[in-house]
Amino acid sequence: MPLDLIDSTPTPAPGRPGRRRDHSRDPEILDAAIEVLAEEGYDGMTMEMVAARAKAGKATLYRRWPSKGELVVDAVACMKSRDLDVDNLPDTGTLRGDLVAMIKPRTLEEADRKMQVMAGLMSVLSRSPELVDAINSAIVAPRAEVNRRLLERAVARGEISADVDIPTIALVAPSMTAYRLLVTQRPVDREYLLSIIDGVVLPAVGLSAPRA
Repeated sequence: MPLDLIDSTPTPAPGRPGRRRDHSRDPEILDAAIEVLAEEGYDGMTMEMVAARAKAGKATLYRRWPSKGELVVDAVACMKSRDLDVDNLPDTGTLRGDLVAMIKPRTLEEADRKMQVMAGLMSVLSRSPELVDAINSAIVAPRAEVNRRLLERAVARGEISADVDIPTIALVAPSMTAYRLLVTQRPVDREYLLSIIDGVVLPAVGLSAPRA
């Protein structure tokens, strides 16, 4: 593991041999880690902060995660698909209808939270392949997978051509959303997502947006 992901704080001595670890509090600790990461960034985050937020002992964290980096990787991985059920996607009969139906208040809130986490990790991403993989799996890939399935469904019903570059188009909205939040630092709302659907995605697959 890269040095960037290893805490300088000494790891507490392990418990007695044979002692069983209690993983029942893992979800609370991982949620606390995400909250602290979004607020403080990776460099400002400490195991003590997470322990305090989760109301857990620091030794409890170190028994489960020997370093801050390992805790962050697991916490980010647990964000995967929390807001998405790829096996029960809306089916409105049109690609635009399906894409619009995916824009929900909870989805917007979760997307904003994920981008805050990504922003908190920017300082360490270039040095930590593990975090890059975790972020892609938890933040970018799930949304791209949803878009891919909706596009493939549109192809299957003859709405769009089978020649459409589905993998690339599926990444358009997640990529533009990340750029808007991380680079321009502007919020992503329903109007912005509709502008991507009507102004970018639909024209790219040969469909026209409805008239205002």
